Parts: sequence; C-alpha cells; structure tokens
Amino acid sequence: MTRPPRDLSLMLVTDAAGAFVETVLAAVEGGVTIVQLRDKEADDATLTEAARALKRRLAPLGVPLIVNDRVAVARAAGADGVHLGQSDGDPAIAREILGPEPLIGLSVTAPDQTDTVDPAVVDYVGLGPVFPTATKPDAAAPLGLDGFRTTRGAIDLPVIAIGGIDAANANSVIRAGADGLAVVSAICGAPDPRAAALALRQAIRDGRGR
Repeated sequence: MTRPPRDLSLMLVTDAAGAFVETVLAAVEGGVTIVQLRDKEADDATLTEAARALKRRLAPLGVPLIVNDRVAVARAAGADGVHLGQSDGDPAIAREILGPEPLIGLSVTAPDQTDTVDPAVVDYVGLGPVFPTATKPDAAAPLGLDGFRTTRGAIDLPVIAIGGIDAANANSVIRAGADGLAVVSAICGAPDPRAAALALRQAIRDGRGR
C-alpha cells in the first residue's frame, strides 16, 4: 500500500518537558513541517498523555506527530508514526502494530547500516550525525558532509539529516543530498523558536536553489 506523502523538510525533535508545546507551536509557525516527540526518561503513560496533548494542537495545523522509539505510545496516542533507532526494535513489527498508513522512520548512523533499511516497511531514514553534536552524548562519530553524501547515495528513500545542524550549515547539508533536516537545539535552544525555524527554512530553500 502506498502511504500518504508527508513534507519532511524540517523536523523538530523535542523532549516532553516544561512548556515544550508552546515552543513546538512557535516553531511550526516558523516552518517546521513534522514533529518528533522524544523523551527517553518518561514512562509510557506520561509520554502518551504528552503525545495526545501535542497531537490535538498539531492535527488542525496539518503537521504530523511521530514518537521516538515507543511503538506502544505512538499507537495509544494516535500519533502519525514512530521513529526507531537501530536498537529500538524491528520496523517490520512496528508496521504490523501500527498498520499500513503511519510513518516509520529508521536511524542510520554508519554506512554499514544501510542494508537494515527495507523500503517496503520504512518510509524515511534519519541519517547522521552529520556534524558533532552535544544534544545526544552517546551519538555515533560524525559522518561529515562527504560521508553523508556517500551514505545517502546508498539509500533509496527520503533522507532526513540530523546532528549538529543549524541555519549556518543547513544549506550545505541539503546540497549534500538531504531531503530534509532534523534539529533539536537549533530551535529548542533558541530564544525565538519561530525565528529559528524561519531561518532554517530559508537555508533549506537556499540549498535547493529556490
């Protein structure tokens, strides 16, 4: 079954903490096209409640919400999909649980992981880190632009780049082959999330030559 297309241009990855809903909504106003809810510490019940609250705000705006790692939470909250790391479970099982339409993303952090991507199951790949990042202390070694470009060429799916990306380097990542960008601190750590998202969208347009 062909799943409905989604705009993967700019993904905001956020944690369920504090006034994150207002940060997300400001970022969406600035041009974020998809939101990934990530919280490694919250229990399933807490994360499900947070996902439902965020989904209620994003759905009228046409912005999909996906949940990092927790397939059960994504299903219980009625989220638009799930993003899995290499050790977060089998995407094929997630597809069986969630059904044919929700998005399933899979992280790839090294060239030798590209053979774990099944285009019949997975909708997009999160590839990175491209650059060094302090957001995820256990992140793999950075690919760099050359490594990203080479690895991206072996993936026959849309690719979202992640890791150390901001408005200053975003256009170079797009030119290296990224279909979209995923950011955390470039928006969540900015004093004005809307302005930060606007700057990233402009960098994406620049990278695409538009």
